[in-house]
Amino acid sequence: MASPALADVVRVLDGFYPRHTAAGWDRVGLVTGDHQQPVQLVHFAVDPTLAVIEEARDAGADLLVTHHPLLLRGVHSVATTTAKGAAITTLVVADIALYCAHTNADVATPGVNDALAVACGLPPDAAPLDEEDGQPIGKVGDLAAPMTLRDYAEFVAAALPAAPAGLRVSGDPGAVVRRVAVQGGAGDTRFDAVRSAGADVYVTADLRHHPALEAREEGRGGPPYLIDAAHWATESLWLAGCADRLRAALQEQGYDVETAVSQLRTDPWDFVIPTERPETKEQ
Repeated sequence: MASPALADVVRVLDGFYPRHTAAGWDRVGLVTGDHQQPVQLVHFAVDPTLAVIEEARDAGADLLVTHHPLLLRGVHSVATTTAKGAAITTLVVADIALYCAHTNADVATPGVNDALAVACGLPPDAAPLDEEDGQPIGKVGDLAAPMTLRDYAEFVAAALPAAPAGLRVSGDPGAVVRRVAVQGGAGDTRFDAVRSAGADVYVTADLRHHPALEAREEGRGGPPYLIDAAHWATESLWLAGCADRLRAALQEQGYDVETAVSQLRTDPWDFVIPTERPETKEQ
């Protein structure tokens, strides 16, 4: 089978993740590349970091698909003295196209939150948690059987890619949980929806001090309990499924492409120093 042109691949990706479903502030779609260039290898990653771009270049990729945008905010120089400038220069010089599917992949079905929900033990048809700009966001559903919060947190930890900071958990370790809400990436604007959905525990990332504390105060020590995972880890689960769907869709059109998922951890943290003192440890 022949290799598709970049325009053919972009058309499929735009069908999976329509750009009009992205949040108004987001910047998604094709960032670099010539629509006529052939695509033989598509590389997938959460973040378009310099290391990921170099990984894609060394693998011989023609297209890099990432979840997070490279140019979300205004850029006034692409000189290689800046990280973004070096990234863009490397992409252009290596003839690698870059395509970003961010909030439009969050709200898609299947999308980022579907992959996270299944990994967290929810059924494939779990309901949306909330809406954003008229699009469904997050997932909520019931586990097959109740678990203690500690056991469930350990289950989630095993299901997510390993990250140095692990999981932060708020709640009684022995509390029984069954109904679970999830949102990939930063999710501390969804606490009202989590409470309305009757969730016992909320799995998300990037929980800030004040919103998390207020959410726990509203629960008076009870649910919803919180599981705060690494941002990168909650979103990386989507990559393999996206790669499989793209390859299958192009094969149906008579095209042959290879896909690869980045093995690099783009979580920014490298190690953790515990600050818990012996006298404050759980008895």
